[in-house]
Amino acid sequence: MLSKSQISLLTSLQHKKFRRENGLFLVEGYKSIIEFAGSPYRIQTIYHTPGIAPKLLNLSRKINFQEISLNELQKISALKNPADAIAAVNIPEWAGFSDKDLKNKFTLVLDGVQDPGNMGTIIRTADWFGITNLVCSEDTVDVYNPKVVQATMGSLARMNINYTDLKEFLRSAKLPVYGALLNGKSIYKTNFGTEGLVVMGNEGNGIRPEIEALINNAVTIPRIGGAESLNVAIATAIFCSEVAGKSSK
Repeated sequence: MLSKSQISLLTSLQHKKFRRENGLFLVEGYKSIIEFAGSPYRIQTIYHTPGIAPKLLNLSRKINFQEISLNELQKISALKNPADAIAAVNIPEWAGFSDKDLKNKFTLVLDGVQDPGNMGTIIRTADWFGITNLVCSEDTVDVYNPKVVQATMGSLARMNINYTDLKEFLRSAKLPVYGALLNGKSIYKTNFGTEGLVVMGNEGNGIRPEIEALINNAVTIPRIGGAESLNVAIATAIFCSEVAGKSSK
């Protein structure tokens, strides 16, 4: 049975302030929890209903397990229809990326992406294409937001993520910097090589001028139809496909 203090703590983790204060975030659903159990992330406690207990037997004994009722699960879940288990997971302390971490691979750089659904889709897409480094501006949506975590479907467990001052990061970068812009070279004619930083901008405003000034390879996805713009998650998927395809040749 959950105590009032446990319920208060777990429900507070739906808010960034309390996730940071407690160093915890929530992962919902057995399939996603399994992804984190097999990753460098450290699961503190798994709260689960009786029916799923047999599935959890093979997980590390270093994890705390607490059996709760469906009613209790509903109280701490951020979902309208809660899954069978919820895990409280420690937020790792990322030290940032060294030159070695960025070498011979592509890294996504997000400038002010705000929508949790977009962020979750970006992470899941990057994971699909084998891109595991993600650098975010400090005002980009928190990757540990429950909606983001849910949308990643476990892919978050395989990502290396750092929030930082993008201007300082890009200024010190020793790699080509590609940016998704409207006035760039066609993505289908761009030679991405085998490494670099790919900058994607905010949903409504794109890449900020001060960040755009640090991009040395402007790239655009050619518009064929009449749509005014392209969703940032979809645009990122196209970029991921292109850079992954070219770097694997």
